[in-house]
Amino acid sequence: MNAADTFFVLMSAALVMLMTPALGLFYGGMVRTKNVLGTIMHSFIILALISIEWVLWGYTLAFGPDVGGLIGNLSWLGLHGVGLTPNPHYGATIPPLAFMIFQGMFAVITPALITGAFAERIKFSGFVLFTLLWATLVYNPLAHWVWGAGGWIQKMGALDFAGGTVVHISSGAAALAAVFVVGKRRGYGRTRYIPHNLPMTITGAALLWFGWFGFNAGSALAVNGLAVNAFVVTHIAASSAALTWVLAEWRLGGKATTLGAASGAVAGLVAITPACGFVGPLSAIGIGGVAGLLCYWGVSLKSRFGFDDALDVVGIHGLGGIWGALATGLFASKAINPSGANGLFFGNPSQLFIQFVSVIVSIAFSFVMALIILKVVDKLIGLRVTDEEEEAGLDVSMHSETGYSF
Repeated sequence: MNAADTFFVLMSAALVMLMTPALGLFYGGMVRTKNVLGTIMHSFIILALISIEWVLWGYTLAFGPDVGGLIGNLSWLGLHGVGLTPNPHYGATIPPLAFMIFQGMFAVITPALITGAFAERIKFSGFVLFTLLWATLVYNPLAHWVWGAGGWIQKMGALDFAGGTVVHISSGAAALAAVFVVGKRRGYGRTRYIPHNLPMTITGAALLWFGWFGFNAGSALAVNGLAVNAFVVTHIAASSAALTWVLAEWRLGGKATTLGAASGAVAGLVAITPACGFVGPLSAIGIGGVAGLLCYWGVSLKSRFGFDDALDVVGIHGLGGIWGALATGLFASKAINPSGANGLFFGNPSQLFIQFVSVIVSIAFSFVMALIILKVVDKLIGLRVTDEEEEAGLDVSMHSETGYSF
């Protein structure tokens, strides 16, 4: 065990932990006043709920000994046998418990991302049950496929350093399914839904940017050059995407907005996540720059198609994750990471195809499974609040509280 590496991974886990309540602030500022607590509560309760799920059965399903490349077996149920002797596949110089808690924070934030799609209209009980089932049946198998020892997508050669497919594409696809099943907010298309507290959203975005250094650099699992590279390109991509998003809305809409700057930064962070351990700084500028433009365009499409993705999960995390995974197949270089592979621009076109397959599989698996889970939960306990509860707001109707008292 290396003390410096262990400390680094634990601190990175703490940074990733901060990202989930930060997401609550990011989302909370974008909803109406009557739904701010309900929206923040989604992220905060997931932090508790999925942490327990991860310890009891999630970790062994995601990273336990392989069963046919599809799932981990149950031998690590309740963290049985997950101790302090390093496992070469999951951090050669850190205790398995450190790797477990670091990855647990990834498991926490992924379903929290989905909540932006059905904000302001979902029952709390339906949300909790859906989250628990989706984490168990979708996130855990997908994490094993991509990152687990023996996972079939990993053996295929797909590159995902910190969660482009596992975190962002999966949550974006599930969010799209939720939009279809849960339905639109009352008055959608006739009512303007204006963010009630953009300073809260900017604060959440800043904390997400800060925590993302742990998300990406920490995935190196050691204090080394790869961690430094991931840290640097993460910041560069976020900066590039914030600029291109703002320039696009400035050019097309006549105004540069704070919400656009925050959304662009998050789009860049999403896109660089799978690539951060395989690309250099100049590539990061391109990846982030395209992400800002692509996600701005993607968010604008929801009004054209008439689906109510309340907080732009599909446009930012879905499209941004897809671009990031494919961009890894373009810009990856073994000069950055000898354990990775070269992408198309470095003489290996087959890597782009491998990345494409991993994207399609992740979208299809998460979307179809989310549809099934949502339908089952809706039949069992219901997903949608009543019209009266929605009109009153989730803060009062679901939690008997108000975010603000004047």
